[in-house]
Amino acid sequence: MTDATNWADQLRDDGARAIEWAAHYLETLDVRPVLATSAPGEIRGRLPKHPPNDPEPFQAVLDDLDGLQDGITHWQHPRFLAYFATSSPPQAVAAEIIAATLNQVAILWRTSPLSTELESVCATWLLDLLGLPDTWHGHIEDTASTSTLAALAAARFDSGKRIVACSAQAHSSVHKAARLLDMQVRTIAVDEAFQMRPDALSAALDGGQVAAVVATVGTTSTTSVDPVPAIADLCAASNTWLHVDAAYAGSSWVSPRMRWSAVGVDRADSLVVNPHKWMFVPMDCSVLFTSRPDVLRAAFTETPEYLRTPEDVESLSEYGPALGRRFRSLKLWTVMRCLGRSGLQSSIDCAVDLAQELAGWIEADPDFEICAPHPFSTVCFRAHGSDEDNARIVERVNASGEALISHTKLNDRYVVRVAIGHMRTSRDDVARAWQAIRAARESG
Repeated sequence: MTDATNWADQLRDDGARAIEWAAHYLETLDVRPVLATSAPGEIRGRLPKHPPNDPEPFQAVLDDLDGLQDGITHWQHPRFLAYFATSSPPQAVAAEIIAATLNQVAILWRTSPLSTELESVCATWLLDLLGLPDTWHGHIEDTASTSTLAALAAARFDSGKRIVACSAQAHSSVHKAARLLDMQVRTIAVDEAFQMRPDALSAALDGGQVAAVVATVGTTSTTSVDPVPAIADLCAASNTWLHVDAAYAGSSWVSPRMRWSAVGVDRADSLVVNPHKWMFVPMDCSVLFTSRPDVLRAAFTETPEYLRTPEDVESLSEYGPALGRRFRSLKLWTVMRCLGRSGLQSSIDCAVDLAQELAGWIEADPDFEICAPHPFSTVCFRAHGSDEDNARIVERVNASGEALISHTKLNDRYVVRVAIGHMRTSRDDVARAWQAIRAARESG
């Protein structure tokens, strides 16, 4: 065993090495290929088959990381334009170090009053930033997949029903949660803007067998916005749980100009927003809000004797599937404090503006077409030609290392997808990515 002084000295030495490694990594990102270049299985093949028998110095770990960087896809790169970008600003990186140092395990209030109560404060602050009801209960899960699973579990617990309705554009986590919960999914048709059709939902709700409806604000493929007010009307009339998936777009409500997409959300029974997607909090941090916390608590409370304590106080493990909870609120608190409302707003507005400018470049180019509305910071488009032609464009851009972009399918056509969201992405980065896309098109 080592004493506390030795631990502290070791942290000073190895922590300094880690910070220097991290700083060098960030300052050299721009010259790195965005997509990992290693072949499947190559990284594993370079690593020893067995763990070491004797302790190794931390510097050896850093040295090995230097030799394994071809296996890193650089999510921190300003030209990471695939999926939904995540950012880890320096202050949040430092907060993660503190969280690991404290190593809080908030299974109960008494096992970490700070983690438990700071998480509650962060949820309240987030409601304030997003312009949502301050009476809602909120807690942090790891990802929207877990948050959605918790919301649907509560809906099933409350109603006893086993059907969930969502649009054809809903996230795959809805289908996975339904499978885990032994529920069935009714897929609701969408209109030409890829939004759920209320008339189709009304027909699906007829008969009163649906436990929950999932409305999406900012769908994964196109960032379309389901008509939440009309959906809320139908849910209220049929006494059906309304869960709103705003994992991506919810963070944009920090900006007053984006609040239009939050209309009707205040009528939801539950809502998920992922600060790790577009609020610049490191992975993982998904906030599940509910206007019916009593239902979640009834669904998830399980207190064996060894967890009983004399305090009459809630533990956040009573509102979701996990018992062990790490100190995620520290990084969320840090980002909200160190960026502030104004910093968050300006970064979100910048991403939206860059996406609209990119859309303008695409519309002005006769070789390309816009394929979906682009109300946020994601643009879906394709080059005139076959699906194979467009797939080659994505493959060539990604293989070049200049940028990382992704794709989806809309109306059975392969569509290129560019999602702007990293706080360091500049106009020059978007222009370079667009130039790489055009060059890939011109190369045939």
